[in-house]
Amino acid sequence: MFLPVRAWLIVLIFPIAAVFAADSGAPANFVGGTVAKPASTGGVIDLTHEGYLEFKTKKADFRIPYERINAIEYGQQVSRRYAMAVIISPVFLLSKSRKHFVTLSYADDDGHPQAMVLQVDKSHVTEVLVGLEAKTGRKVEYQDGEARKAGKG
Repeated sequence: MFLPVRAWLIVLIFPIAAVFAADSGAPANFVGGTVAKPASTGGVIDLTHEGYLEFKTKKADFRIPYERINAIEYGQQVSRRYAMAVIISPVFLLSKSRKHFVTLSYADDDGHPQAMVLQVDKSHVTEVLVGLEAKTGRKVEYQDGEARKAGKG
């Protein structure tokens, strides 16, 4: 039995498109650290490589070998939405905005200590922390009890 041409196209193209659409990492923003700030701060944390973590932005890629990562710290910054309260409604004073920060301490090629702070999307925090623990063999240091609860999913 022969399939029509359209069916063959769907059978052949759909799996290829699925591969290109696959999520290749966790969305994150570069907040700061000892490395030069990239032109584009939004990017993706890619933990799929065997030997190194890669933070990819549109214009730059940062690679940190897992064995050079000395410490992993996770914390949340809670900020009240005062600007929204002043502009729109005082009800916004009751809401909180939680940001999720992963700080990586590592040694560069010359052995000098470096740090990178990344703001990770809420829905990807647990997978990033678990992945970093598995790849580096180091335990995540939590800033406080709230961070510990949020980081464990």
